[in-house]
Amino acid sequence: MSRMRTRTCARTPELTELGLGTAQLGNLTRTTSDADALGAVDAAWESGVRYFDTAPHYGLGLSERRLGAALAQRPRAEYTVSTKVGRLLVPSPHTAHLADDGGFAVPAAFRRSWDFSRDGILRSLEGSLARLGLDHVDVVYLHDPDDHWLQASTTGVDTLVELRDQGVVKAVGAGMNQAGMLAEFVRRCDVDIVMVAGRHTLLDGSAQDELLPLAQERGVGVVAAAVYNSGLLSARRPPVDATYDYQPASSDLIGRALAIADVCERHASSLPEAAIAYPLRHPQVTSVVLGARDAGQSRTNAARLAAGVPDALWDELARLGLLPDGSATQPAGCRP
Repeated sequence: MSRMRTRTCARTPELTELGLGTAQLGNLTRTTSDADALGAVDAAWESGVRYFDTAPHYGLGLSERRLGAALAQRPRAEYTVSTKVGRLLVPSPHTAHLADDGGFAVPAAFRRSWDFSRDGILRSLEGSLARLGLDHVDVVYLHDPDDHWLQASTTGVDTLVELRDQGVVKAVGAGMNQAGMLAEFVRRCDVDIVMVAGRHTLLDGSAQDELLPLAQERGVGVVAAAVYNSGLLSARRPPVDATYDYQPASSDLIGRALAIADVCERHASSLPEAAIAYPLRHPQVTSVVLGARDAGQSRTNAARLAAGVPDALWDELARLGLLPDGSATQPAGCRP
């Protein structure tokens, strides 16, 4: 196994360019076996991945438990773990016989309670550490605080900064499916890192409006997640029933993705390879996080990253107006 490249910014820990997202380990949309979950982590590790992202929300704690078990025999100093706060897991024995309604194939033995208070965050992190079997995590994100800006940006951030200042965590920030509020966190709050899902991709450049320039100005790291936009960019040739942000993709979006795929093929590359490489062209991006449900998917993720994309491909996409930023060049910033 060759060592995977890492990136860091002024305020962030060193992250491998590829991170493993573990929503699938929490049975996202369907069941993942224990063996497949372990295989996904093991294969990611063998591919050089040393950044692992999880959350209590993923399978009502199942993702954290599985990730902790898979990493239990690994040297703690050799990997980075991020988890999230804001959805407190509250025991709900009277609904344990029902199925979770949060998108995960698990029993509803807990309910999610939005809580960005100091007590809620401390209790959430304590529960995460117990499930992970760790004495610390490296990065903590406020998770999807879209409807909770006031509490999240005050007591939420303040509590995380307190934990960072005490040395309990290395970096703090927020993770969201939108770029606008993340930009506000960078502008107004003492955050080190943000995770932006689906908004810095080949099809959605909204993170470039404010978030990336602000992050660059403040030395804040950016982790890009959902770079396939939930499916449309994950195949060499998008099918007619492809999804975009978890909804059926429009014919216009499918047409744009196919046009990008045509360019990729002319340069002996592929649409998924370009989808992974594109966010990393911006030097403020410290890692791209991809999910995997089994060992095969982890190996595919790593192979797609390793394939690389020629500069001529970006030049042609820019010339045809198929890049969100309209340019084949990227600004200077954080470096590998």
